Amino acid sequence: MSKENDWLYGINPIKEALKSGRKINSIYISKSRRADVNEIVNIAQNKKILINFTETDFFNSKFPKGHQGIAAKVERKKLFSLDELLKIPSQKHELPFFIILDCIEDPHNFGSIIRVAEAVKVHGIIYQSRRSVGINSIVSKTSAGAIEYVNLSQVINIKHAIEKIKKIDIKVIGADANSEKTIWTEDMATPLALVVGSENKGIRKTVSQMCDSLVKIPMKGSINSLNVSTATAIFCYEILRQRNS
Repeated sequence: MSKENDWLYGINPIKEALKSGRKINSIYISKSRRADVNEIVNIAQNKKILINFTETDFFNSKFPKGHQGIAAKVERKKLFSLDELLKIPSQKHELPFFIILDCIEDPHNFGSIIRVAEAVKVHGIIYQSRRSVGINSIVSKTSAGAIEYVNLSQVINIKHAIEKIKKIDIKVIGADANSEKTIWTEDMATPLALVVGSENKGIRKTVSQMCDSLVKIPMKGSINSLNVSTATAIFCYEILRQRNS
């Protein structure tokens, strides 16, 4: 990880990091933004976290647009081993529900998927260490703080992870726009791991061949694809609907 990954920026990511108990070493706040960050200041003071009021140029030089004039030096996000992650559903006495990311390289997509995963209470997200975006400050910002509550596992090879998942009778479904099956006809009210691929290339062929089933979202418009985070949201809520019906 780069040094940037030791930073969070934006109001919601820092607020949720404070609430979740993540260790924060220091917080930097623009001198022009004191009024709308009072909650953060109060929590930080109660936790005896160092607060630095500084000029806006500090944030403009270090972070992308959208920093909101606030940043924090933090402890890195805790990651789970795959074995630890796979034990979580049984510990909670719940039907397994995982998301597997195949080479997602855009941090905004990764962050948005984390936000969806938190909303539907996925047990964890599995992603590959190579050819994939890792956890960085952009991912955290895009997740709007949801990253603090989602279990993440970084693996060397997601194909090996899929093999292990299938051995414990979790159905692996791949999101594939070219499939004949749709989310409306596929049974997803089972122990499940959903595989989604990059927006440009989708799931790699070697990964799709390992899936128990490939499923698409029905499309009626002229554009035949969706942003990967949007598609993931649709899949997740259909899974939730089927499980609650």
